[in-house]
Amino acid sequence: MLNRVFGRKDEENQVRSENRLPPGQSLTRKFPVLHYGPVPRTDLSTWTLRIFGAVAEEVTWNWEQFNQLPRTDVTMDIHCVTRWSKFDTQWQGVSLKTLIDQGFIKPLPSAKYVIQHCEYGFTTNLPLDFMLEDNVLLATHFDGKPLTPDHGYPLRVVVGSFADRSEAKSTYFWKGGKWLRGLEFRADDQLGFWEKAGYNNNADPWREERFSYR
Repeated sequence: MLNRVFGRKDEENQVRSENRLPPGQSLTRKFPVLHYGPVPRTDLSTWTLRIFGAVAEEVTWNWEQFNQLPRTDVTMDIHCVTRWSKFDTQWQGVSLKTLIDQGFIKPLPSAKYVIQHCEYGFTTNLPLDFMLEDNVLLATHFDGKPLTPDHGYPLRVVVGSFADRSEAKSTYFWKGGKWLRGLEFRADDQLGFWEKAGYNNNADPWREERFSYR
């Protein structure tokens, strides 16, 4: 963990020397709130998560059922396309890889992509093999506490990078949708909200893939 007695600039220099700060990014100690549109009011008694598309069997979990699924903890660095990075963030939730490995979700052989469906029709997209990385989580908690509404309560996808810069891929933070309500498995890719608006479909922070120049 970073030494919190350091100043912000000292911390930034430290993570840069450890090759943890992507190009064009600056360290933040805060957790900025960025999204398009209003923050939904969620009633957990009616909340569901739908798994559909190219799967052997469609599944819908209510909140109680979702919280009975195998859980995991992950510590990751996160990088926003608006140029802030936050380090050693702690998340708790459910790994999609675990759900597939243990048979809770059974993608068809044709499934190559996953579309995240969120409140108000917001979507974002990632390849299925990317969604199975250890640095991708269906998160319910941040820093030991339930997500706040501004940060995606009750469930969001989180994509980060590990401190050791292992082989796991990474993306900018928008590729993890807030207020998640469904995962659609598809044979073909489908651009999400920000991708259709001109953001890069790969969104690799280490390559500064912020925007598409098609």
